[in-house]
Amino acid sequence: MKTNNVLIVGCGDLGARAGGLLLREDFTVTGLRRDISRLPSGFAGLAADYTVQEGGVAQLEALAPDFIIITPKPAGSGEAGYRRGFTDTVTNLLAGLGNHRPAGIIMVSSTRVLAGTDGAWVDETSPLVTDDPSALAIIAAEQLLLESPHPTCIVRCTGIYGDPEGSLLRRIAGGELCAETPLRYSNRIHRDDVGGLLAWLVSRWRSGSAPPTVMIGVDDEPAPQFEVEQWLARQLGVSDWRQRPADARAGSNKRCRNLALHASGYRLRYPDYRSGYSAVLRER
Repeated sequence: MKTNNVLIVGCGDLGARAGGLLLREDFTVTGLRRDISRLPSGFAGLAADYTVQEGGVAQLEALAPDFIIITPKPAGSGEAGYRRGFTDTVTNLLAGLGNHRPAGIIMVSSTRVLAGTDGAWVDETSPLVTDDPSALAIIAAEQLLLESPHPTCIVRCTGIYGDPEGSLLRRIAGGELCAETPLRYSNRIHRDDVGGLLAWLVSRWRSGSAPPTVMIGVDDEPAPQFEVEQWLARQLGVSDWRQRPADARAGSNKRCRNLALHASGYRLRYPDYRSGYSAVLRER
């Protein structure tokens, strides 16, 4: 008998995209968020503040979801916001499940947790950071799931894009590009591919093909950020632009490989920034 009940925790844009695809495959989709009035048509709703233990997550054991997709985000600024949004969220969800054992849990994480400098390549086996308090809060949430009795897949996503009114496009349209030097690489994935990947993994998991415990969600072409922004400026018709000063406080500089993503059988809809941003620009 197939398992069809999916709970999406923090069901915002990514959850809506994944859930919409799963509805087409005869899954029952429940969105867990504070305000369920904004859930898409066809979604069941469960209103709760999952960042606090008293927020209603005790209902999860009775709901008994077959699969869970967790799409956390910081619940405030700084380390405390990351701890509440990631570590506390996972702690509360695991407690709320009680004795129920879902067939699988997927958590959307971040490649921020991966160490990497000077354009080094990183993958699912690379070391984790040790000196970034916010990233350590994400790592703690990952470990809670990986050490739990529940089958788990952590999807560490890179820069998720796709909003035609996003801040990057607004900045470039205003004639401001990043500094060309020092060279800094950017890694990205279109939001449609994040939603598609999450739905793909759940669907395959239901059919008996469990995903790896850790996967990087990124497209096929890490690229220098200045190259990406120059290309976008040309597409936007911006010829008179200026470079903003280099940010000496910029974080790690790495290039992410998507080995596990391709091994899963998922085919990226937008394998590089040109195809992905072309689609975004058509929406402007």
